[in-house]
Amino acid sequence: MKTITFLLFVCSAIIYVLSSCNITSSKPVAQDDARYSKQLIARGEYLVNAIGCDDCHSPKKMGPHGPEVDAALRFSGYPAQRPLPPADNETVQNGWALFGPDLTAAIGPWGASFAANITSDETGIGKWTEAQFIKAIREGKSKGLDGARTLLPPMPWQNFRKLNDEDLKSIYAYLKTTTPVKNIVPSPIPLKDIKFKKEVRKV
Repeated sequence: MKTITFLLFVCSAIIYVLSSCNITSSKPVAQDDARYSKQLIARGEYLVNAIGCDDCHSPKKMGPHGPEVDAALRFSGYPAQRPLPPADNETVQNGWALFGPDLTAAIGPWGASFAANITSDETGIGKWTEAQFIKAIREGKSKGLDGARTLLPPMPWQNFRKLNDEDLKSIYAYLKTTTPVKNIVPSPIPLKDIKFKKEVRKV
């Protein structure tokens, strides 16, 4: 009887230790806004992944199978400290658009545009209201502000504006729970101000 009691005690102790270790090693979860349910946030996460927001808004790093999202910088947009590589003017003048290697920057007839920081940081959408977010997507207004410039390509807001209110609210709710990354994305550069590569004259 004593042996059985001892074994039960040991098993209970092991389960307790393993449970404690599991809690300790778990990653901290962002504080969800009380206005948004877990279901709404989960819906937003699903939509963000399905729509492909990572494609342009997340810096990439080279992995064993090619470029992959840099988890530490996810959704933080074009890195502020990264210089814009010289581009080929002739290619742009011929009507082509150029993309950076991780798709966070693009150059075309509109000039140079940079993917926005959409993390929950104040340099991202941390201070945005839900109404601002919806206006940005529905009307293509930068930061969702009246009188602001129109969102530039390649942001396909004209397609996303068709999402219903519930979908847009869920995306906003999810993005507000993302890990904040401090990164002030550069302003767009007009085409005339872009430093293109010097043309090499053919002999």
